[in-house]
Amino acid sequence: MAGAMSFGRNPHVAKAEAAEQKAEAARDESAWEQAWREAARQWDRAAERETDGKRKADYAQRAETARTRADEPRVVASSETDPTTRLLN
Repeated sequence: MAGAMSFGRNPHVAKAEAAEQKAEAARDESAWEQAWREAARQWDRAAERETDGKRKADYAQRAETARTRADEPRVVASSETDPTTRLLN
């Protein structure tokens, strides 16, 4: 029920989640890295704004995870890179 009211909601959470979705949909390495770094920035901002200790720690951890993802090479399934790839039975 708390999600039904937007008053007092941390706006950076939604921005961070949107950046994560953008990262997952990125078509190249640069866009992938940039979107994960943006997600990390937004999670950091969400943590700074949060007053609840448990959520603050969760947001800080999610920021660290996003930074780690940005630093990792993107693993792309072969079907994403080659649309003609088909599974053989």
